[in-house]
Amino acid sequence: MWYNMQDGRRVQVIERDLSEPDRIVGELLQPGGYLKLIELGLEDCVEEIDAQQVFGYALFKDGKHTQLSYPLEKFHSDVSGRSFHNGRFIQRMREKSASLPNVHLEQGTVTSLLEEKGIIRGVQYKTKDGRELTAFASLTIVCDGCFSNLRRSLCNPKVDIPSSFVGLVLENCHLPYSNHGHVILADPSPILFYPISSTETRCLVDVPGQKVPSIANGEMANYLKTIVAPQVFHCSHVYTISI
Repeated sequence: MWYNMQDGRRVQVIERDLSEPDRIVGELLQPGGYLKLIELGLEDCVEEIDAQQVFGYALFKDGKHTQLSYPLEKFHSDVSGRSFHNGRFIQRMREKSASLPNVHLEQGTVTSLLEEKGIIRGVQYKTKDGRELTAFASLTIVCDGCFSNLRRSLCNPKVDIPSSFVGLVLENCHLPYSNHGHVILADPSPILFYPISSTETRCLVDVPGQKVPSIANGEMANYLKTIVAPQVFHCSHVYTISI
């Protein structure tokens, strides 16, 4: 897609919401991903967002732990993983795209795909101010997430939800291994920690089952305190936790 933007093709990007998203996905970019950003000329998208370098992982299981480093000896010192607030990274990518003269970025909600003789010719969408418009293109890329309404018109997806990730942000939490992701092979499922800024650490808890414990009635807090917390290494200086 980025190559198409750079080679002069006219590209229209329709985003449902152009405000900074608050997501827990796509927060840790592996070294291979960073190398791809360099190849595409997009490495500056992880600059000025307080992104943290990541040099490997630490694994914890049954009271034992080990450190696994990325094999980066043959690369420049700048090459490593990067972890960050996903929303800040998305905003930088949007700014980069919108800076190209042949790219038109606008806020709107795609309501349907325009099909002709089995070929998608474009989309119908509603603008931020409520106008119904159409956009035609030789190539239409649908990338609106796993719960996409448009996907149902293209295929018959079977969505299976065996578990859910619950994300917490820990402030001023000093992990055992700096600049590393931390994976706890816990019971009944893994727990992850990694920095997303110079002062914040993401904790991801995999909660099995299709139903997430309720935050409103205290089920979530009880699950974290009784099931998760006893299996977590000591994390010093945790001042606030936000779910």
